[in-house]
Amino acid sequence: MRCVLSVTSECVPLIKTGGLADVAGALPAGLAQTGWQMRTLMPAYPGLVAKAGAKKKVFAFKDLMGGPARVLAGVAGGVDVLLLDAPHLYDRPGGPYGNPTDFPDNPIRFAALSYAAACIARDGLSDGWRPEVLQAHDWQAGLAPTYLKLGGDHDVATVMTVHNIAFQGLAPAAMLGAMDLPISEFTSEGLEYWGQISTLKAGLVDADAITTVSPTYAAELMRPEFGMGLDGLIAHRAGDLSGILNGIDMDVWNPETDPEITPYSSTSLKGKAKNRKALMAEFGLSDITGPLAIIVSRLTSQKGMDLIADCAGQFVASGGGIAILGSGDPAIEDQMRLLARNHPGKIGLRIGYDEALSHRMFGGGDAVLVPSRFEPCGLTQLYGLRYGTVPVVAATGGLADSVINANVMAQSSNASTGFQFHPVDSLAFGHCLRRVTDMFADKSGWTRLQKRGMKQHLGWEASSAAYAALYERLTE
Repeated sequence: MRCVLSVTSECVPLIKTGGLADVAGALPAGLAQTGWQMRTLMPAYPGLVAKAGAKKKVFAFKDLMGGPARVLAGVAGGVDVLLLDAPHLYDRPGGPYGNPTDFPDNPIRFAALSYAAACIARDGLSDGWRPEVLQAHDWQAGLAPTYLKLGGDHDVATVMTVHNIAFQGLAPAAMLGAMDLPISEFTSEGLEYWGQISTLKAGLVDADAITTVSPTYAAELMRPEFGMGLDGLIAHRAGDLSGILNGIDMDVWNPETDPEITPYSSTSLKGKAKNRKALMAEFGLSDITGPLAIIVSRLTSQKGMDLIADCAGQFVASGGGIAILGSGDPAIEDQMRLLARNHPGKIGLRIGYDEALSHRMFGGGDAVLVPSRFEPCGLTQLYGLRYGTVPVVAATGGLADSVINANVMAQSSNASTGFQFHPVDSLAFGHCLRRVTDMFADKSGWTRLQKRGMKQHLGWEASSAAYAALYERLTE
């Protein structure tokens, strides 16, 4: 087996705040089928050492940015994890990034993660394991290729994977010393970004290759409206850029075996009708004659949630219902509460996140709404396809890559799997919802649409093969 070190701030099943954790947790198993062994380095947040059974020390630091640290090896959900046990950085209450706001020393906390990754890549672990490839995920690991470069000659290939370019790991220039970064790196050709440090930019500059999580998002990142100020750099490195669409864990997300729902399959959707009835009861909905739409999302403008408030009334008036699960921008949360109050029995709301409830929502929903203004990949629409919960998506990023729009030609050739709309505004979204309602009225046509989605190849096989091919090219 050839070896790759994945560096991430979160990973299922240990800790999750978003899709990054799902990808970090699922990719190792897919890669194993291609001949690559992935070990995943992440912080040892409270409770994770016990959860992973991480007892074996495989690396140590006398002083890692303010205190001693060690790397402990364990296994969680089949993932080989390396936990960076640095109590002065990670042993604190709250989420991985803050409690409830961001920790002020986050730049140092994740610089330490990146520095540890570079040391492991260069020197290997005490158990003899050493990677040929280091893959850094998002800004939290963006400095890993930089620290590896600063250490001098090495034979480890580096990959910077961008899951969402909106988060760039910005820090004041005054933190250079605390992050063990030389002033020589603080240039426009290096990690300097409008007078600040950008750890994501550091990775984009110094990694041998750049990947992002869908082909369309890779193309979008070279445009000013999507590149968040880094479009010029990414365009300059276009020859090193590739987009690899994420997959999902087909065992965890399986309507035939999901313990949260009445089981069903693409050959028999009878169980889905029972799940729909149960979901309506759980959200206090009744007399929904049209499609029951679900929303499982962060409630932010990036996710297009303000468009829901603009279009929900028309959708409900046409017979539809909406079940919403999420949290985020307080103003948008308030919009959702107002919608639920104004449409009792038609719109139900749960503020927060509940993994089990999300499974019940996909099991019982007719459609899932994903009107994101930009979406690097998105997993929600993939879960929708898997569960026969028809995706209704903006034509952007991974949404455009993974959902085949039910236009005239796609319908006539039996290829469509959902609905796309563009541009991302209330007018286009409202028109798309009318198409959804019209299609739902054609029960046989809707059933065919559901079953086509459920038969799509959504696992990690193709994506893992693409990553393996990239690693092979980089290490030739």
